[in-house]
Amino acid sequence: MSNSDWQARERERLNHLSDRVVAIGSQLQVLSQLAWPLSVKQAFFAARAEQLPEVNYPSFAAQGAIEPLQQVVADLGDTPVDDWIRDTCNTLILTAQMLEARGTQQFFECSKIIYGAPTDRLKDEKSTALDLAQQYLNILKPISTMALGEPPQACILAETLATQMRAATSAMFGKEAPEIQVVEDLSANALASSERVRIRRTACFSENDIQQLIEHEIYIHVATILNGKTQGNISLLALSHPGATKTQEGLAVFAEFITGTLDLDRMRRLADRVVAIQQAIDGASFIDVYRYFLAKTDNPEQSFENARRVFRGGVVSGGAPFTKDIVYLDGLLRVHNFLRAAVKMGRADCIQLLFAGRLDLEDLPVLSYLRALGMCQRPRFLAPWAKDLRYLLCYLSYSSFLNSIDMSKVSAHYRELLANVGEVV
Repeated sequence: MSNSDWQARERERLNHLSDRVVAIGSQLQVLSQLAWPLSVKQAFFAARAEQLPEVNYPSFAAQGAIEPLQQVVADLGDTPVDDWIRDTCNTLILTAQMLEARGTQQFFECSKIIYGAPTDRLKDEKSTALDLAQQYLNILKPISTMALGEPPQACILAETLATQMRAATSAMFGKEAPEIQVVEDLSANALASSERVRIRRTACFSENDIQQLIEHEIYIHVATILNGKTQGNISLLALSHPGATKTQEGLAVFAEFITGTLDLDRMRRLADRVVAIQQAIDGASFIDVYRYFLAKTDNPEQSFENARRVFRGGVVSGGAPFTKDIVYLDGLLRVHNFLRAAVKMGRADCIQLLFAGRLDLEDLPVLSYLRALGMCQRPRFLAPWAKDLRYLLCYLSYSSFLNSIDMSKVSAHYRELLANVGEVV
């Protein structure tokens, strides 16, 4: 058999396996399965925020997804792509088990395997997401006393955001632009897929929020799905699944950072979510976590939504939360460190691979195998900051340079210097 014939047969085999996984995985939409009806929030506030929410989830039969996924695993070979498909199947099996276990301790056990837990060790094998969140919140304490002026007013309505998002999606994606919808209830301010972007009607936004959401939801989440759907790509690159969440959210938060739309309040919220998840693991109830956020924001509705993110699918009395929200800080660090390492090692050519589809950083070697088979095309849609790499590479090279400096003596010197500088009023 000629090499070209072998490649054609291999593409056919892998595409068939991938399509089978996508058909099953597309039915395992986690966030929609964990949604709370609006009546839960209404009842909570009607009880003056003093009674635990009562949430009933529709039944979910995990075996209907598990059996066909196990059949796919049984048909896999031993190439890097087969291994990638196998890992995805195992994650989806665990996802199905998690959805079936909503409202129980087992839900949490599955969640922390899929997304991680706040006390899991990161790549440096020393830090944890909880350590980093607490360190960051400690760094913010002296900043919080500084006179930074009035924060931007969040007075822009959801319909205005929708109009601006429609313009951004149309300009970037043309006829492939997703529908922009304003909906009555959503746990986040906005949520995107390749077909639609939903915005919570009751949310209000600042000008910075609008650009932040466009960078995060449109230029990352929508773009990577549509890139995965590119003609000639293996279909698995377009599947939104929990195994890719950490890198996808990390890349999206990095996009906010590199474009200057990531502000102190946003970073504080990301860190607070990690702390709140650990509080829930340690036994804090929904009301306890709601009060934790309320003390931070003095905004009852936003505090409810933040607490709901922690407890959706879990046990509202405490001990078994949904751990997904640790991925924002963890993922940001992973993506940032990968980008710095890529520049330092002279592999900036790999940066745009992150946009090729819905994937995890650890999947990048598989993309080389897929590209050799003609099953992974260059990304069609790139965020402006990733399209022109000059500023990004300048920043990353400078960041790597700074990392080589021993900051202990530098910090001691400037600590002494600043101690002799009077407060500027």
